[in-house]
Amino acid sequence: MRAAVVREFGGPEVLRIVDVPMPAPGPGEVLVKVAGASVNFADVMVREGLNVQYGATAAREQFGLGADVAGTVAALGEGVTRFATGDPVVGTQERLDRPLGPQAEYVVLEDWELAPAPAGADLVQLATVGLNATTADQALDALAPASGQWLLVSGAAGGVGLFAVELARLRGLRVIAQAGPADEKLLLDAGTEHFVSRDDDLVPAVRRLVPGGVDGAIDAANLAAGTADAVRHGGAFVSLLNSAPQARRQVRMTNLAWHTDGERLAKLAAYAGAGLISLRVAKTCPLAHIAEAHKSLAAGGIRGRIVLVP
Repeated sequence: MRAAVVREFGGPEVLRIVDVPMPAPGPGEVLVKVAGASVNFADVMVREGLNVQYGATAAREQFGLGADVAGTVAALGEGVTRFATGDPVVGTQERLDRPLGPQAEYVVLEDWELAPAPAGADLVQLATVGLNATTADQALDALAPASGQWLLVSGAAGGVGLFAVELARLRGLRVIAQAGPADEKLLLDAGTEHFVSRDDDLVPAVRRLVPGGVDGAIDAANLAAGTADAVRHGGAFVSLLNSAPQARRQVRMTNLAWHTDGERLAKLAAYAGAGLISLRVAKTCPLAHIAEAHKSLAAGGIRGRIVLVP
């Protein structure tokens, strides 16, 4: 089968499509025939060697690529009872040490990394839900807001940001979204109560809308204190990019590291199947065009995910 791998670190030119033997699932594992695998910044970190540089994984000869996947069960390892051959599934791979990942024709995942896909779901579209929606939902858990409270989301039109807005509304929160001027309609349609353009000074704009500050904030734009200062005394702040500022005014600061959660993923996939959260595919690319996908990601301005299709 064909798979995307990294054997040396660098720019998009180091990405390789290689022919490898078909993997076989071991005990507790599932072989998935890939329908789609989205491209995320996590893949850039693998390609550039940042995970090795920061000590998140040891150096090795080959790294697989991809975190998100949707497809169908092709084979089951010993002891797997949650799935049957032919089942549509969605999954996220968090481990960084695997030599093969979801950006391939087939991938082996542990059964806890997978969740059932909704009946009739478009699996290519569903390949965009895993990492980003999981991150947004876990960020909301970290804030622990009460229904009716105010939430600020910076970078709200991005992959995680829009899920954060939609999931916050499902929790009964009142949302202020910050993004580029062209994204205002998108975010208002998603349930945002107030929109602040990134061309405006965020903190005073938010504090005019909510005197005293919002109850919580999710910083998906890496603004750090530029978002945190809009939070009220005793509120909560979550950074998605490990840039939470030093705690002040008894604001609870969290640097979020997402983690695979099959039960949560099943809930989020069901939300997607019911149309409660948006699945945005910016474009699809054949697996062989992975370098072009990375170049598009680096260029920025993408609304939605690029999905590789074997």
